[in-house]
Amino acid sequence: MNRITELAKQSLMQMDTAFLPFADVATPELPLKKLLRLSLFQVSVGMAVVLLIGTLNRVMIVELGVPAWLVAVMISLPLIFAPFRAVIGFKSDTHHSALGWRRVPYLWYGTLLQFGGLAFMAFALLVMSGDNNAPVLLGDFATAIAFLMVGAGLHTVQTVGLALATDLAPREKHPQVVTLLCGMLLVGMVISAVLFGFLLADFSPGKLIQVVQGSAVVTVVLNSIALWKQEPRNPTRAKSDAKAPTFIEAWNSFVHQAQSTRALLTVGIGTIAFSMQDVLLEPYGGQILHLTVGTTTKLTALLAIGGICGFALSARLLGRGMEPYRLAAFGVTAGLAAFACVLTAAPIYSLILFAGGTVLIGFGSALFVVGTLSAAMRNAKGDLTGLALGSWGAVQAFAAGAAIATGGVLRDGVSALAQHGLFGPALARPVTGYAAVYLLEIILLLATLIALLPLVRRTGESSPSSSLRPA
Repeated sequence: MNRITELAKQSLMQMDTAFLPFADVATPELPLKKLLRLSLFQVSVGMAVVLLIGTLNRVMIVELGVPAWLVAVMISLPLIFAPFRAVIGFKSDTHHSALGWRRVPYLWYGTLLQFGGLAFMAFALLVMSGDNNAPVLLGDFATAIAFLMVGAGLHTVQTVGLALATDLAPREKHPQVVTLLCGMLLVGMVISAVLFGFLLADFSPGKLIQVVQGSAVVTVVLNSIALWKQEPRNPTRAKSDAKAPTFIEAWNSFVHQAQSTRALLTVGIGTIAFSMQDVLLEPYGGQILHLTVGTTTKLTALLAIGGICGFALSARLLGRGMEPYRLAAFGVTAGLAAFACVLTAAPIYSLILFAGGTVLIGFGSALFVVGTLSAAMRNAKGDLTGLALGSWGAVQAFAAGAAIATGGVLRDGVSALAQHGLFGPALARPVTGYAAVYLLEIILLLATLIALLPLVRRTGESSPSSSLRPA
């Protein structure tokens, strides 16, 4: 048995890194074991996202009978804190601690907010379920506060966690670190979705409350493990008498950097383009292609498969020297092909084309996210890493939330107008509303590509080695 084990180890060690996209991410300063432990904060964020947007979304509407508009408002509440990610990142850049820490205090604040919001949400849902004598409005108000707390917590944890990873990893390893962290977010979402579905298969309000309470405990455990002995203490930082710049001063300096505004605008447009379909893909498959519930549910898995492939390829290409904005442009191009496939699938009723388009959406989105986030990490100047990453996160999170809401409203509005014959009898069909959204996403992706071109040219001119190095 020992001989077999040794042979297996030798085979893995001799395996080409092309088949192990994260094998070369480790460094003496940041070993793989330490990096994987740090990435657990992304798992907790993914769990919170699935719980808020997936599990509670369905349970509150179907099982608890909460009006859909009220649920939509509650789910959108965490977006209120998205613009503050830049402020949170800046505060963690300039924080003075007696212990010499910058990131750890804010990571802990975010963890406590996540834990408190989930713990409070369990009791709020108990009131909302109506299985008590408390006023219904009290349950609605308490649940809204819980959503706000969880949203503030996950935005804080993710922003400062990415900044800490940037601090710890050598600059040349930033692209691989970004890809690994993005992949761990996806892993956390997939595992949580499967686990929540299993635990709530036989639904009852009591089980829901136990799941939410358990999620609160798991959040603290995962984030505590992730934080343990990660950020080195720097006593000189605690004793520093240097006056830190104000947020306005730091922000003005950041936006006056070459192409910073264009980069953030590109992130916003591209995120909207990829995210408008988030709540429409499954209804499109069911209503237009007449797929069963079980089949459309598998679309989430296809998106995840595309995302995982995109993350793996991103690590490989960035590790070989590809410019991040060029990678993002490839992601946009994949997105154009993806939405063309989804649109074409309707008139010919092709499940294969629809499935291929779904995989490409996840694939292209992953390339775009990793490319733009890697560029943000690379362009962070001096001690303002948190501000740069927080700005990226603020734009990305707010754009994604706005896109989801806009996609649903646009689909319903165009469908209603089409059914009333405003566009003529040929377009008086349910597919018209979906097609309008997908066509708009294609237009926005073209706009993103146009916005990316100067960024790609600039990085290509400033870095002669921007082409791929031989593996």
